[in-house]
Amino acid sequence: MAEDNSNRRRFEKHVALVTGSSRGIGKELALAYAKEGADVVINYLKEIEKARDTFEEVKKYCKDALLIQADVAKEDQVKSMVGESLKKFGYIDILVNNAGCYDDSAVWKMEPEKWDNVVNTNMKGTFLCTKNVLPSMRERNYGRILNVSSVVGQTGGLFGSSNYAAAKGGIISFTKAVAKEVAKKGITSNALALGYFDTGMFRRLAPDIQKNITEQIPIGRPGTVDELIDAALFLTHEKSSYITGQVLNVNGGYYM
Repeated sequence: MAEDNSNRRRFEKHVALVTGSSRGIGKELALAYAKEGADVVINYLKEIEKARDTFEEVKKYCKDALLIQADVAKEDQVKSMVGESLKKFGYIDILVNNAGCYDDSAVWKMEPEKWDNVVNTNMKGTFLCTKNVLPSMRERNYGRILNVSSVVGQTGGLFGSSNYAAAKGGIISFTKAVAKEVAKKGITSNALALGYFDTGMFRRLAPDIQKNITEQIPIGRPGTVDELIDAALFLTHEKSSYITGQVLNVNGGYYM
């Protein structure tokens, strides 16, 4: 008799590490995996109270969860985070590289420290987390890597976004390079290139900039977080085994 999986949640028996998951899109991704049965590692850098709130909320839905503070741009902290996760769960088979930041400035005024901070958090962090999680995935001949990029990495973004655009564009190329290296080990590497979503980051933009961006989106509005969640779950599901090295644009038609 065939096994009845009708009541099985989509990510049971999986372990997802979501970086930058104390708030915003990262929090919603962590919750989505938990609701679908995965054990979840929540990573944060500074906002401990928000991280704790997210942790308690996630624990309502999944079998187990772990909360870890780590700067993804520092390899010693990434190694410690991955090691602690492996000690608790035994493996990590889903990695969502979501941690990021932005700090805009015209190129001719930008201090190197501002460039380094944005590029290191977004791009170097993606590299370090991928590097340190891959041995566990390779050992099990299975893994799903999802890198959160941006339409800014495809278009150059708004004025003053050179550091963020460089980092997010680099993530897209990195996604493809990793896909080629690990494909034969049952590991996929894909990216989401997100457009503008109704999050705190978008709402902090000046009203005239929000209006200008919205007018350029064919659908006519910024996206909701719910509209990107299923795209993330799709690319990291075990059945998406023949999709790798791809960039899925979730942007309302802003960039085609």
